[in-house]
Amino acid sequence: MFRPAPRPASLAAMIIAQSTLELKLLLRNGEQLLLTMFIPITLLIGLCLLPINTTFGDGPAERATLFVPAILTVAIMSTAFTGQAIAVGFDRRYGALKRLGATPIPRWGIIVGKSVAVLIVVALQSVVLGAIGFAFGWRPDTTGLFIGALVIIIGTACFAALGLLLGGTLKAEVVLALANLLWFAFIGLGSLVVVDSNVPGAVHTFARCIPSGALSEALEMAARGSFDAFGVGVLLVWAAVAGTLAVRWFRFR
Repeated sequence: MFRPAPRPASLAAMIIAQSTLELKLLLRNGEQLLLTMFIPITLLIGLCLLPINTTFGDGPAERATLFVPAILTVAIMSTAFTGQAIAVGFDRRYGALKRLGATPIPRWGIIVGKSVAVLIVVALQSVVLGAIGFAFGWRPDTTGLFIGALVIIIGTACFAALGLLLGGTLKAEVVLALANLLWFAFIGLGSLVVVDSNVPGAVHTFARCIPSGALSEALEMAARGSFDAFGVGVLLVWAAVAGTLAVRWFRFR
């Protein structure tokens, strides 16, 4: 009988609104675009067209086959881990999350909203990088595309949880330094899986137990139509642990 009828929004509506807001903020941020698009695209094009003889292949097609999964890993890390950690850290510093914490959306709902936004951006990255790789001659297995999509979802969830754990617990200045250092460390460890011909077996196994190494190997195997159960298991374990700790220790200021 009475209009308007004020009542709390449903949980689904709150998460959709939060995800939409986070997506807009990601796409409007110039630094985020540098990390999410320009650096991975430049790396992929440069590595495929490098005008010198290397052990990575003699032509763009061979190099694209090797580097597309690795560059996808870099893109996912940049968006889900480094970008999220820094953004959350400075949102806490400026008081944005403190105000968000006063709203009815639960703490885990904020984390889900950020993760959904990151997943949408990663999907766009995957399409763009995949199209560039295809132009260079990368031809993944058809079944592997579906396996790769599953691996990308799991890998994104893993790195998003790590980024939210880092950004939601430490000071912004510490997050800024540590996130960038860990980004370089993850790239270095992931490269041990990509160029594994001269890497000792123990070191290779250790690298595969790190999220970047597990994701690189899982994506590379997916491109050949194989499912890397070990790599996916590693990503799920890291995602579960980091996600649990992020929900428990996440602070709004």
